Amino acid sequence: MTMISQDAAAPLVADEAGGLHRRSLPARFLDFIRHQPLGTVGIVMVGIVLVAGIGADWIAPYDPTANDFAAMMQSPSWAHLLGTDQFGRDILSRIIYGARTALIVGLSTAMIGGAGGLLLGVASAYFGGRLDLLVQRALDVLMAFPLIIMALAVVAAFGTGVRNVIIALTIPLIPRCARVVRSSALAIREVPYVDAARACGFSHSRIILRHMVPNVVAPFLIVVTAAVGQAILAEAALSYLGLGVQEPVPDWGLMLQGGAEEYAVTAPWIAIFPGLAIMLAVFGVNIFGDALRDALDPKLRER
Repeated sequence: MTMISQDAAAPLVADEAGGLHRRSLPARFLDFIRHQPLGTVGIVMVGIVLVAGIGADWIAPYDPTANDFAAMMQSPSWAHLLGTDQFGRDILSRIIYGARTALIVGLSTAMIGGAGGLLLGVASAYFGGRLDLLVQRALDVLMAFPLIIMALAVVAAFGTGVRNVIIALTIPLIPRCARVVRSSALAIREVPYVDAARACGFSHSRIILRHMVPNVVAPFLIVVTAAVGQAILAEAALSYLGLGVQEPVPDWGLMLQGGAEEYAVTAPWIAIFPGLAIMLAVFGVNIFGDALRDALDPKLRER
């Protein structure tokens, strides 16, 4: 017996002969650009951050950690397009390298926490019963703490640094992702092809991975996309408080910590440009996530 599970992220369309086939990825991408202009803007903004983070070694005009005490707190000029900070470091170079730190933290948090929440949510919905009850109560306890409070507690326990910041932001993401995925998996658990898979004697792991996980991809992608923006913002907040990434690593939150208050009047560019970088990166991720939700939600696609 052959079973076919529908993937909400790859809809079937009718061809000229009346048959059904899955649309290619380029065709779906072009359709997304045509119908989601704000999502396209988000893709461009996220793409700029990706290019800056990946190509920082070639794009940045100066060494982000090099001090030039002869050029301290210079206003934006042709030599330093966004000015320099209180140590004479080029702000543009630090923002470009800071994109790399933001990407490492944001993407790692989303992938690790999203994967953990995906498997936990699907398994909880599939097995149900007492296991589902225990898992959901444990998730309720974790979700009772705001993300930033949970992150502060983890950082206080494990210490600062990029790795510990990723751990601190991953733990609160797992229950949020698991709860969303479980709500979709509960409906999928009752569909005929899952019952047929059980009747054929397939293992639980095969049913979960082959027949349930692919069908919760749409809500999973939406949650993970939103998590990237939340992680970037939370990482900047932790670094601003001195509990995240530490010097000399270039980081947007650290740049705000060093100049947001003390030099707000005499050298406002020290805080303005890192703040704009955080705002635009998070805004780009959020509008892309909203557009992705509209594109993947069957109810919204029909409108």
